[in-house]
Amino acid sequence: MISAFGPGRVNLIGEHTDYNGGLALPFAIELGVVVEAEAIDGDHVHVEALDLGERDEFALREPERVDGWRAFGRGVVAELGAAGIELRACRLRCRGDVPLGSGLSSSAALETAMCLALLAVAGAGEPDRTELARLCSRVENDWVGAQTGLLDQLAALRCEPRSALRIDFATLALEPVPLDLGDWTLATLGSGAEHEHAGGGYNERRRECRAACEALGVEHLAHADSEAAARLDAPLDKRTRHVLEEDARVDATIAALRDSDLEAVGRLHDESHASLRDLYEASVPEVEATVERLTAAGAAGARMVGGGFGGHVLALFPPGTELPRGCLGVVPGPPAHLR
Repeated sequence: MISAFGPGRVNLIGEHTDYNGGLALPFAIELGVVVEAEAIDGDHVHVEALDLGERDEFALREPERVDGWRAFGRGVVAELGAAGIELRACRLRCRGDVPLGSGLSSSAALETAMCLALLAVAGAGEPDRTELARLCSRVENDWVGAQTGLLDQLAALRCEPRSALRIDFATLALEPVPLDLGDWTLATLGSGAEHEHAGGGYNERRRECRAACEALGVEHLAHADSEAAARLDAPLDKRTRHVLEEDARVDATIAALRDSDLEAVGRLHDESHASLRDLYEASVPEVEATVERLTAAGAAGARMVGGGFGGHVLALFPPGTELPRGCLGVVPGPPAHLR
């Protein structure tokens, strides 16, 4: 029996910048998804989602497309096969402790764990991890139907313990950034509104950003001229302004971390959330109520994480602060790996 772990992730700052060629600062967390795999006879793959109490079975070669959670297993198998990897019939059992629909990227955790498990069962060597992240992103885009960027997959596969990862999505340059919080605490709290990438406003924001790029004549919105962007029609002007200002907040956060200025990190969280709410319009009432609750409890800063429109809120608490009930403390963990 082979066991593989894919971590969830928290994006410290840099939201909706990945698919716009900008910067982000995620870190892998200790929560995630475990996929156990064993080879079997035949030419089918059996997948059991233990947390959901559901199963799927499909052909090893050219699996049919379906909707819902079953698209993950079928997409991973199909994309690995398309990459020229000879897979074996097997049984996969999946379970996790990262909350579903939370904005902590349970989907990338599942994809990366499945990939490592399937490769190990097949006796195939692990490919370059950035290329593997691209493969997992294709699963998300082409099979699941969520037009995510590479942030979640790169965080799951390329982050290092005790560090965040500065990602430049225009060049895919990666830089580990030590994440030493001392006695401060990062925690997330669910808003009660389930976050779902493949539906709602996330894909609409991606369409708006593409339209802004076309109007400005740029490949990446993060490289747009701020004066030209201000002349765009609404809401494209606001979407572009968020991306440009959020990019600057990523490097400002890195500088604050290097100076051990956690209060500045908290202020940048607040600025990021205000931008996501007012310029990107990715918030919902449940998220706003959660931010207010965390701030009232003493958080130095709080902001929505993930694609928005629900999910969890990330907060930074000073030493000695009692976390509100239901908060989940998060610390940097290892990348996806065999166990």
